Amino acid sequence: MSEPDWVEHALWWQVYPLGFVGAHPADPAPGPEEHRLRRLVDWLDYALELGASGLALGPVFASQTHGYDTTDHYRIDGRLGDDGDFDHLVAEAHGRGLRILLDGVFNHVGTDFPRYRDALAGGDRSWFRVRGDDFATFEGHGGLIALNHRASEVVDYVVDVMCHWLDRGADGWRLDAAYAVPDRFWAQVLPRVRERHPQAWFVGEVIHGDYSARVRDSGFDSVTQYELWKAIWSSLNDANLHELDWALKRHNEFLDVFVPLTFIGNHDVTRIASKLDNPAHVEHALVVLLTTGGTPSIYAGDEVAYRGIKEERFGGDDAVRPEFGSPHEGVGEHGQQVFRAHQHLIGLRRRHPWLHTARTAPLQVTNEGYVYASRGDSDAGDTLVVALNVGDEPLSVALTEFGFESGDVVAGSGAPPAERIVETTVPPHGWLVIAPS
Repeated sequence: MSEPDWVEHALWWQVYPLGFVGAHPADPAPGPEEHRLRRLVDWLDYALELGASGLALGPVFASQTHGYDTTDHYRIDGRLGDDGDFDHLVAEAHGRGLRILLDGVFNHVGTDFPRYRDALAGGDRSWFRVRGDDFATFEGHGGLIALNHRASEVVDYVVDVMCHWLDRGADGWRLDAAYAVPDRFWAQVLPRVRERHPQAWFVGEVIHGDYSARVRDSGFDSVTQYELWKAIWSSLNDANLHELDWALKRHNEFLDVFVPLTFIGNHDVTRIASKLDNPAHVEHALVVLLTTGGTPSIYAGDEVAYRGIKEERFGGDDAVRPEFGSPHEGVGEHGQQVFRAHQHLIGLRRRHPWLHTARTAPLQVTNEGYVYASRGDSDAGDTLVVALNVGDEPLSVALTEFGFESGDVVAGSGAPPAERIVETTVPPHGWLVIAPS
């Protein structure tokens, strides 16, 4: 397992810039160019207030529509601004101790990508995957033209693009649709980028398959942990915490090889507040995210219980990628409660940095009740006991049954008193975090 040292303390606040700042849905936008990217600077102190250590940006490069149909990897999207706006955002973020993660789309390009236009007109086609007379596309989307990852020119191009923006101050890359790109391509690209930027971090978007093998074969530092994301909301909705227990056992195996990027929401999925049937269980999902191993990411708006449903249609992502006004604007009491829960649990994670690589062990598992221990991978004895109750009856927890003499309640639903306990009950649809002794 190898990753830059700073990642141990990383917690991302993920933003989809084109939606967040209310950019026009297509480029070019009518009217004069606007410097909307600078609006993110107004949110940097909010990210710090939340407890984040970095800003994970969605696409910011020139594209035709949603940012994933890139037309120029070297130019900031005119709907967001220009290089000066990017440099200003990076400087302001770094001045606050916040890292910047960029979203790189290197599996495919948009139909206005200059080399594709040339190829379409009869020029060199070597940059693209060709099937007979047709250009291959990404998952059937006619506006997303698949790159040819066997071409050395494409390898050189991606290395240069990644280094260009790392030179300008970015701290790492999320690699979009990495699952669709051959591992051998990344194995050629990433060592060359790391030669110039050894402290950069690279996370691949991988949904299914053997995560550990993808990391080993590609050279990624991390991949997205969709298995755990699915198990969290599904087990809470179905009152089947055995599913969560199974997923955490798999998660332990991944942690033997790499530290996954963990999340309960992102720009591609229905928001967790809409996904869960019971609003009280949003906190349970957050507890799992922040008390298990991983590099956590919070999708902007989830921290105040924003709702939004992703639909499988054109424009179906709009509801989960809205424009944001000012920090805390229009957030009701439930949203503020969820924000405070984020702050408290992020603070807990900050006080226990060993959670970054922690493994979990089940202590008590039923359909509606789950008690697990999160343990550090050193000999220091670092342990937290987490109790989740999604049932309508209290859940009894006796620490002595798990080999502990007693413990201190360090977090829980309903602002539990900070007290030393030997045994306790978790209220219906409640949760507790205990530091055992």
